[in-house]
Amino acid sequence: MQNPNGSSDAAAVPVLGRSASVPAPARIGDPLSEVDTPALIVELDAFERNLARMAAKVAAMRASGGNPALRLRPHAKTHKSPDIAARQVAAGAVGVCVQKVAEAEALVDGGITDVLVSNEVVGRSKLARLAALARRATLSVCVDHPDNARALSAAMVAAGATIDVLVEIDVGAGRCGVPAGEPAAALAQQVAALPGLRFGGLQAYHGSAQHLRTVAERQQAIAGAVAKAASTRALIEALGIPVPKVTGAGTGTFELEGASGLYSELQAGSYIFLDADYARNQAASGSTFAEFEHSLFILATVMSRPVPERAVCDVGHKASSSDSGYPTVPDIEGASYVGASDEHGVLRLERPEVELAIGDKVRLIPGHCDPTVNLHDWFVGVRNGRVEALWPVSGRGPGF
Repeated sequence: MQNPNGSSDAAAVPVLGRSASVPAPARIGDPLSEVDTPALIVELDAFERNLARMAAKVAAMRASGGNPALRLRPHAKTHKSPDIAARQVAAGAVGVCVQKVAEAEALVDGGITDVLVSNEVVGRSKLARLAALARRATLSVCVDHPDNARALSAAMVAAGATIDVLVEIDVGAGRCGVPAGEPAAALAQQVAALPGLRFGGLQAYHGSAQHLRTVAERQQAIAGAVAKAASTRALIEALGIPVPKVTGAGTGTFELEGASGLYSELQAGSYIFLDADYARNQAASGSTFAEFEHSLFILATVMSRPVPERAVCDVGHKASSSDSGYPTVPDIEGASYVGASDEHGVLRLERPEVELAIGDKVRLIPGHCDPTVNLHDWFVGVRNGRVEALWPVSGRGPGF
Protein backbone atom coordinates (compact mmCIF):
# COMPACT_ATOMS: atom_id res chain seq x y z
CA MET A 1 0.00 0.00 0.00
CA GLN A 2 1.32 3.42 -0.93
CA ASN A 3 1.09 6.23 1.56
CA PRO A 4 -0.30 9.57 0.34
CA ASN A 5 3.25 10.91 0.02
CA GLY A 6 4.18 8.06 -2.33
CA SER A 7 6.24 6.18 0.23
CA SER A 8 5.70 2.60 1.29
CA ASP A 9 4.79 1.60 4.83
CA ALA A 10 7.00 -1.31 5.88
CA ALA A 11 4.05 -3.13 7.41
CA ALA A 12 1.79 -2.75 4.39
CA VAL A 13 3.91 -2.60 1.23
CA PRO A 14 3.17 -5.50 -1.15
CA VAL A 15 6.49 -7.23 -1.65
CA LEU A 16 7.57 -9.64 -4.33
CA GLY A 17 10.23 -12.30 -4.34
CA ARG A 18 12.60 -12.92 -1.47
CA SER A 19 11.97 -9.54 0.18
CA ALA A 20 8.53 -10.80 1.22
CA SER A 21 10.14 -12.86 3.98
CA VAL A 22 12.88 -10.43 5.00
CA PRO A 23 12.04 -7.63 7.43
CA ALA A 24 12.94 -4.10 6.41
CA PRO A 25 15.90 -2.53 8.24
CA ALA A 26 13.81 0.47 9.33
CA ARG A 27 10.32 1.89 9.60
CA ILE A 28 8.87 5.02 8.07
CA GLY A 29 9.79 8.01 10.23
CA ASP A 30 12.87 6.46 11.84
CA PRO A 31 15.94 8.70 12.09
CA LEU A 32 18.91 7.55 10.04
CA SER A 33 20.71 6.69 13.28
CA GLU A 34 18.12 3.98 13.97
CA VAL A 35 18.37 2.21 10.60
CA ASP A 36 19.73 -1.30 11.06
CA THR A 37 22.84 -2.10 9.03
CA PRO A 38 24.10 -2.98 6.54
CA ALA A 39 21.42 -1.08 4.63
CA LEU A 40 21.02 0.48 1.19
CA ILE A 41 20.22 4.16 1.63
CA VAL A 42 18.72 6.27 -1.14
CA GLU A 43 19.06 10.00 -0.49
CA LEU A 44 15.74 11.00 -2.00
CA ASP A 45 16.55 14.62 -2.84
CA ALA A 46 19.60 13.61 -4.91
CA PHE A 47 17.71 10.66 -6.41
CA GLU A 48 14.89 12.92 -7.56
CA ARG A 49 17.31 15.46 -9.01
CA ASN A 50 19.00 12.67 -10.99
CA LEU A 51 15.61 11.49 -12.23
CA ALA A 52 14.63 14.99 -13.35
CA ARG A 53 18.02 15.79 -14.92
CA MET A 54 18.02 12.71 -17.10
CA ALA A 55 14.44 13.36 -18.22
CA ALA A 56 15.40 16.94 -19.10
CA LYS A 57 18.53 15.89 -20.98
CA VAL A 58 16.65 13.36 -23.11
CA ALA A 59 13.89 15.88 -23.80
CA ALA A 60 16.48 18.43 -24.87
CA MET A 61 18.15 15.96 -27.23
CA ARG A 62 14.76 15.09 -28.68
CA ALA A 63 13.84 18.75 -29.16
CA SER A 64 17.15 19.58 -30.82
CA GLY A 65 15.95 17.83 -33.97
CA GLY A 66 18.50 15.04 -34.09
CA ASN A 67 15.88 12.38 -33.42
CA PRO A 68 12.35 13.42 -32.45
CA ALA A 69 11.56 9.79 -31.56
CA LEU A 70 14.34 9.53 -28.95
CA ARG A 71 13.20 8.08 -25.63
CA LEU A 72 14.75 6.85 -22.41
CA ARG A 73 14.42 3.15 -21.55
CA PRO A 74 16.41 2.99 -18.30
CA HIS A 75 18.04 -0.25 -17.29
CA ALA A 76 16.33 -1.70 -14.25
CA LYS A 77 19.14 -4.16 -13.57
CA THR A 78 20.56 -1.20 -11.68
CA HIS A 79 17.77 -1.21 -9.11
CA LYS A 80 15.49 -4.24 -9.75
CA SER A 81 12.65 -2.28 -8.19
CA PRO A 82 9.14 -1.67 -9.54
CA ASP A 83 8.91 1.37 -7.23
CA ILE A 84 11.90 3.03 -8.88
CA ALA A 85 10.90 1.90 -12.37
CA ALA A 86 7.46 3.45 -11.89
CA ARG A 87 9.08 6.77 -11.01
CA GLN A 88 11.24 6.58 -14.13
CA VAL A 89 8.22 5.88 -16.32
CA ALA A 90 6.30 8.73 -14.66
CA ALA A 91 9.24 11.00 -15.56
CA GLY A 92 8.90 10.11 -19.24
CA ALA A 93 10.66 6.78 -19.80
CA VAL A 94 9.02 4.61 -22.47
CA GLY A 95 9.60 1.49 -20.38
CA VAL A 96 12.57 -0.27 -18.82
CA CYS A 97 15.22 -2.87 -19.59
CA VAL A 98 16.14 -5.94 -17.58
CA GLN A 99 18.69 -8.71 -18.08
CA LYS A 100 16.85 -11.76 -16.74
CA VAL A 101 13.39 -13.30 -16.99
CA ALA A 102 13.09 -13.20 -13.19
CA GLU A 103 13.72 -9.45 -13.24
CA ALA A 104 11.08 -9.03 -15.95
CA GLU A 105 8.57 -11.03 -13.91
CA ALA A 106 9.22 -8.94 -10.80
CA LEU A 107 8.73 -5.67 -12.69
CA VAL A 108 5.60 -6.78 -14.55
CA ASP A 109 4.16 -8.13 -11.29
CA GLY A 110 4.91 -4.71 -9.83
CA GLY A 111 2.92 -2.89 -12.53
CA ILE A 112 5.51 -2.09 -15.23
CA THR A 113 3.93 -2.80 -18.60
CA ASP A 114 6.73 -2.32 -21.15
CA VAL A 115 9.91 -4.33 -20.58
CA LEU A 116 12.87 -5.16 -22.81
CA VAL A 117 14.97 -8.15 -21.81
CA SER A 118 18.17 -6.73 -23.29
CA ASN A 119 19.80 -10.13 -23.32
CA GLU A 120 19.48 -13.58 -24.82
CA VAL A 121 17.10 -15.98 -23.07
CA VAL A 122 18.05 -19.65 -23.43
CA GLY A 123 16.44 -22.81 -22.06
CA ARG A 124 12.96 -24.35 -22.32
CA SER A 125 11.79 -23.29 -18.86
CA LYS A 126 12.94 -19.68 -19.22
CA LEU A 127 11.45 -19.39 -22.69
CA ALA A 128 8.11 -20.74 -21.45
CA ARG A 129 8.08 -18.17 -18.64
CA LEU A 130 9.01 -15.42 -21.11
CA ALA A 131 6.13 -16.47 -23.37
CA ALA A 132 3.68 -16.42 -20.48
CA LEU A 133 4.88 -12.96 -19.56
CA ALA A 134 4.46 -11.76 -23.16
CA ARG A 135 0.73 -12.41 -22.79
CA ARG A 136 0.59 -9.96 -19.88
CA ALA A 137 2.82 -7.06 -20.95
CA THR A 138 4.55 -5.41 -23.89
CA LEU A 139 7.70 -7.49 -23.97
CA SER A 140 10.78 -7.62 -26.17
CA VAL A 141 13.95 -9.69 -26.13
CA CYS A 142 17.29 -10.04 -27.92
CA VAL A 143 18.68 -12.85 -30.08
CA ASP A 144 22.06 -13.29 -31.73
CA HIS A 145 21.71 -16.79 -33.24
CA PRO A 146 19.08 -18.48 -35.45
CA ASP A 147 18.83 -21.49 -33.12
CA ASN A 148 17.76 -19.24 -30.27
CA ALA A 149 15.30 -17.46 -32.56
CA ARG A 150 13.70 -20.77 -33.55
CA ALA A 151 13.43 -21.91 -29.92
CA LEU A 152 11.90 -18.56 -28.98
CA SER A 153 9.41 -18.88 -31.82
CA ALA A 154 8.36 -22.37 -30.70
CA ALA A 155 7.77 -21.13 -27.15
CA MET A 156 5.66 -18.22 -28.33
CA VAL A 157 3.56 -20.38 -30.64
CA ALA A 158 2.96 -22.90 -27.84
CA ALA A 159 1.76 -20.11 -25.55
CA GLY A 160 -0.26 -18.28 -28.18
CA ALA A 161 1.90 -15.21 -27.65
CA THR A 162 3.87 -12.76 -29.79
CA ILE A 163 7.04 -10.95 -28.83
CA ASP A 164 9.19 -8.22 -30.36
CA VAL A 165 12.70 -9.48 -31.10
CA LEU A 166 15.79 -7.32 -31.42
CA VAL A 167 18.84 -8.63 -33.22
CA GLU A 168 21.79 -7.93 -30.97
CA ILE A 169 24.93 -6.89 -32.81
CA ASP A 170 28.44 -6.74 -31.44
CA VAL A 171 29.42 -3.09 -31.68
CA GLY A 172 32.76 -3.49 -29.93
CA ALA A 173 32.23 -5.02 -26.49
CA GLY A 174 33.16 -8.54 -27.59
CA ARG A 175 30.38 -10.13 -25.56
CA CYS A 176 27.04 -11.26 -26.99
CA GLY A 177 25.95 -10.12 -30.42
CA VAL A 178 26.06 -11.36 -33.99
CA PRO A 179 28.65 -9.57 -36.15
CA ALA A 180 27.33 -6.32 -37.61
CA GLY A 181 26.55 -6.16 -41.31
CA GLU A 182 25.52 -9.14 -43.43
CA PRO A 183 25.33 -11.72 -40.59
CA ALA A 184 23.01 -9.45 -38.61
CA ALA A 185 20.88 -8.70 -41.67
CA ALA A 186 20.51 -12.42 -42.39
CA LEU A 187 19.40 -13.05 -38.81
CA ALA A 188 16.88 -10.20 -38.99
CA GLN A 189 15.43 -11.79 -42.11
CA GLN A 190 15.08 -15.13 -40.30
CA VAL A 191 13.44 -13.51 -37.26
CA ALA A 192 10.95 -11.64 -39.44
CA ALA A 193 9.85 -14.94 -41.02
CA LEU A 194 9.28 -16.90 -37.79
CA PRO A 195 5.80 -17.24 -36.27
CA GLY A 196 5.25 -15.60 -32.90
CA LEU A 197 8.09 -13.16 -33.46
CA ARG A 198 8.07 -9.56 -34.66
CA PHE A 199 11.36 -8.07 -35.76
CA GLY A 200 11.71 -5.05 -33.50
CA GLY A 201 15.05 -3.57 -34.51
CA LEU A 202 18.64 -3.67 -33.27
CA GLN A 203 20.24 -3.93 -29.86
CA ALA A 204 23.54 -2.03 -30.16
CA TYR A 205 25.00 -1.63 -26.68
CA HIS A 206 28.71 -1.01 -26.15
CA GLY A 207 29.09 -2.04 -22.52
CA SER A 208 32.84 -1.73 -22.19
CA ALA A 209 32.74 1.85 -23.48
CA GLN A 210 30.83 3.01 -20.42
CA HIS A 211 33.89 3.02 -18.18
CA LEU A 212 36.52 4.28 -20.58
CA ARG A 213 37.92 7.11 -18.52
CA THR A 214 38.54 9.89 -21.03
CA VAL A 215 35.95 11.67 -23.12
CA ALA A 216 38.02 11.05 -26.25
CA GLU A 217 38.10 7.29 -25.65
CA ARG A 218 34.35 7.13 -25.21
CA GLN A 219 33.77 9.25 -28.29
CA GLN A 220 35.94 6.99 -30.42
CA ALA A 221 34.27 3.81 -29.15
CA ILE A 222 30.74 5.09 -29.72
CA ALA A 223 31.59 6.46 -33.17
CA GLY A 224 32.54 2.91 -34.12
CA ALA A 225 29.35 1.52 -32.58
CA VAL A 226 27.19 4.03 -34.43
CA ALA A 227 28.88 3.21 -37.74
CA LYS A 228 28.28 -0.53 -37.29
CA ALA A 229 24.66 -0.05 -36.27
CA ALA A 230 23.95 2.37 -39.11
CA SER A 231 25.41 0.12 -41.80
CA THR A 232 23.51 -2.87 -40.41
CA ARG A 233 20.24 -0.96 -40.37
CA ALA A 234 20.76 0.06 -43.98
CA LEU A 235 21.35 -3.55 -45.06
CA ILE A 236 18.20 -4.75 -43.29
CA GLU A 237 16.10 -1.97 -44.79
CA ALA A 238 17.51 -2.86 -48.23
CA LEU A 239 15.91 -6.29 -47.73
CA GLY A 240 12.53 -4.57 -47.40
CA ILE A 241 12.38 -5.07 -43.61
CA PRO A 242 11.62 -1.98 -41.51
CA VAL A 243 13.90 -1.38 -38.51
CA PRO A 244 11.59 0.15 -35.89
CA LYS A 245 14.34 1.10 -33.46
CA VAL A 246 17.98 1.00 -32.53
CA THR A 247 18.50 0.76 -28.79
CA GLY A 248 21.51 0.78 -26.50
CA ALA A 249 23.72 3.27 -24.64
CA GLY A 250 24.54 3.57 -20.96
CA THR A 251 25.23 6.15 -18.30
CA GLY A 252 28.80 6.65 -19.55
CA THR A 253 27.94 7.40 -23.16
CA PHE A 254 24.20 8.10 -23.61
CA GLU A 255 24.79 11.67 -24.77
CA LEU A 256 26.90 10.35 -27.65
CA GLU A 257 24.31 7.82 -28.82
CA GLY A 258 21.58 10.39 -28.31
CA ALA A 259 23.36 12.93 -30.50
CA SER A 260 23.96 10.40 -33.28
CA GLY A 261 20.45 10.63 -34.73
CA LEU A 262 20.48 6.84 -35.04
CA TYR A 263 19.44 5.57 -31.62
CA SER A 264 15.78 5.83 -30.69
CA GLU A 265 16.15 4.43 -27.14
CA LEU A 266 18.79 5.06 -24.49
CA GLN A 267 19.34 2.38 -21.85
CA ALA A 268 21.22 4.34 -19.18
CA GLY A 269 20.60 2.93 -15.73
CA SER A 270 23.28 3.85 -13.19
CA TYR A 271 22.61 7.58 -13.55
CA ILE A 272 19.88 7.23 -10.95
CA PHE A 273 22.47 6.34 -8.28
CA LEU A 274 25.94 7.25 -9.73
CA ASP A 275 28.36 4.80 -8.12
CA ALA A 276 32.01 5.43 -7.29
CA ASP A 277 33.33 3.83 -10.48
CA TYR A 278 31.27 6.03 -12.80
CA ALA A 279 32.42 9.05 -10.81
CA ARG A 280 36.00 8.22 -11.87
CA ASN A 281 35.18 8.90 -15.53
CA GLN A 282 36.66 12.10 -16.86
CA ALA A 283 34.00 14.73 -17.34
CA ALA A 284 33.82 17.39 -20.01
CA SER A 285 31.95 20.65 -19.43
CA GLY A 286 28.26 19.87 -19.01
CA SER A 287 28.83 16.12 -19.21
CA THR A 288 27.11 13.31 -17.37
CA PHE A 289 29.40 13.08 -14.39
CA ALA A 290 29.21 16.78 -13.55
CA GLU A 291 25.42 16.73 -13.38
CA PHE A 292 24.37 13.50 -11.70
CA GLU A 293 24.88 13.02 -7.99
CA HIS A 294 25.65 10.16 -5.65
CA SER A 295 22.26 9.13 -4.28
CA LEU A 296 22.94 5.51 -3.25
CA PHE A 297 24.90 4.73 -0.11
CA ILE A 298 25.55 1.68 2.04
CA LEU A 299 24.96 2.52 5.66
CA ALA A 300 27.46 0.77 7.93
CA THR A 301 27.96 0.57 11.68
CA VAL A 302 31.37 0.81 13.32
CA MET A 303 31.81 -2.48 15.18
CA SER A 304 35.43 -2.15 16.27
CA ARG A 305 38.01 0.61 16.76
CA PRO A 306 41.04 -1.52 17.74
CA VAL A 307 43.67 1.18 17.12
CA PRO A 308 43.42 4.92 16.34
CA GLU A 309 44.37 4.38 12.68
CA ARG A 310 41.75 1.71 12.01
CA ALA A 311 38.02 1.18 12.32
CA VAL A 312 36.06 -1.89 11.32
CA CYS A 313 32.49 -1.70 10.04
CA ASP A 314 29.84 -4.31 9.28
CA VAL A 315 29.90 -3.91 5.47
CA GLY A 316 31.97 -6.62 3.85
CA HIS A 317 31.67 -8.70 0.69
CA LYS A 318 28.11 -9.74 1.58
CA ALA A 319 26.93 -6.13 1.53
CA SER A 320 29.06 -4.45 -1.15
CA SER A 321 30.35 -5.69 -4.47
CA SER A 322 34.07 -5.13 -5.02
CA ASP A 323 34.30 -5.97 -8.74
CA SER A 324 34.81 -2.27 -9.51
CA GLY A 325 36.81 -1.48 -6.41
CA TYR A 326 36.00 -0.95 -2.77
CA PRO A 327 33.46 1.61 -1.60
CA THR A 328 34.54 5.15 -0.92
CA VAL A 329 33.97 7.01 2.37
CA PRO A 330 32.55 10.45 1.53
CA ASP A 331 31.88 11.94 4.94
CA ILE A 332 35.13 11.40 6.88
CA GLU A 333 38.17 13.33 5.75
CA GLY A 334 41.18 11.07 5.19
CA ALA A 335 39.18 7.84 5.60
CA SER A 336 39.39 5.04 3.07
CA TYR A 337 37.94 1.56 2.83
CA VAL A 338 41.00 -0.68 2.42
CA GLY A 339 39.94 -4.27 3.00
CA ALA A 340 36.95 -6.58 3.11
CA SER A 341 36.05 -10.03 4.33
CA ASP A 342 32.62 -11.62 4.43
CA GLU A 343 31.19 -9.55 7.28
CA HIS A 344 33.83 -6.88 7.88
CA GLY A 345 35.09 -3.76 6.16
CA VAL A 346 38.34 -2.14 7.27
CA LEU A 347 38.61 1.65 7.26
CA ARG A 348 42.01 3.33 7.33
CA LEU A 349 41.98 6.68 9.12
CA GLU A 350 44.70 9.11 8.11
CA ARG A 351 43.56 11.34 10.96
CA PRO A 352 43.61 9.05 14.00
CA GLU A 353 42.10 11.77 16.13
CA VAL A 354 38.81 11.57 14.23
CA GLU A 355 35.86 10.93 16.53
CA LEU A 356 34.49 7.60 15.38
CA ALA A 357 33.11 5.41 18.12
CA ILE A 358 31.72 1.90 18.25
CA GLY A 359 28.08 2.09 17.16
CA ASP A 360 28.54 5.16 14.96
CA LYS A 361 27.02 5.05 11.47
CA VAL A 362 29.14 5.60 8.34
CA ARG A 363 27.94 6.14 4.76
CA LEU A 364 29.80 4.35 1.95
CA ILE A 365 29.48 4.88 -1.81
CA PRO A 366 29.51 1.50 -3.57
CA GLY A 367 32.04 0.91 -6.32
CA HIS A 368 29.45 -0.72 -8.59
CA CYS A 369 25.79 -0.13 -7.83
CA ASP A 370 24.16 -2.98 -9.80
CA PRO A 371 25.72 -6.01 -8.05
CA THR A 372 25.70 -4.18 -4.70
CA VAL A 373 21.94 -3.66 -4.95
CA ASN A 374 21.61 -7.36 -5.73
CA LEU A 375 23.00 -8.15 -2.26
CA HIS A 376 20.20 -6.32 -0.45
CA ASP A 377 16.47 -6.83 0.04
CA TRP A 378 15.37 -3.24 0.65
CA PHE A 379 16.05 0.34 -0.31
CA VAL A 380 15.66 2.77 2.56
CA GLY A 381 14.66 6.17 1.19
CA VAL A 382 15.83 9.02 3.40
CA ARG A 383 15.07 12.73 3.36
CA ASN A 384 16.33 15.26 5.89
CA GLY A 385 17.78 12.48 7.99
CA ARG A 386 14.57 10.45 8.36
CA VAL A 387 13.19 7.38 6.61
CA GLU A 388 10.51 8.37 4.12
CA ALA A 389 10.26 5.31 1.87
CA LEU A 390 10.90 1.57 1.92
CA TRP A 391 11.14 -0.15 -1.46
CA PRO A 392 11.77 -3.90 -1.83
CA VAL A 393 14.47 -5.03 -4.25
CA SER A 394 11.93 -7.31 -5.88
CA GLY A 395 14.08 -8.65 -8.71
CA ARG A 396 17.22 -9.48 -6.71
CA GLY A 397 18.94 -12.84 -6.89
CA PRO A 398 21.05 -14.74 -9.42
CA GLY A 399 18.44 -14.21 -12.13
CA PHE A 400 17.05 -17.47 -13.45
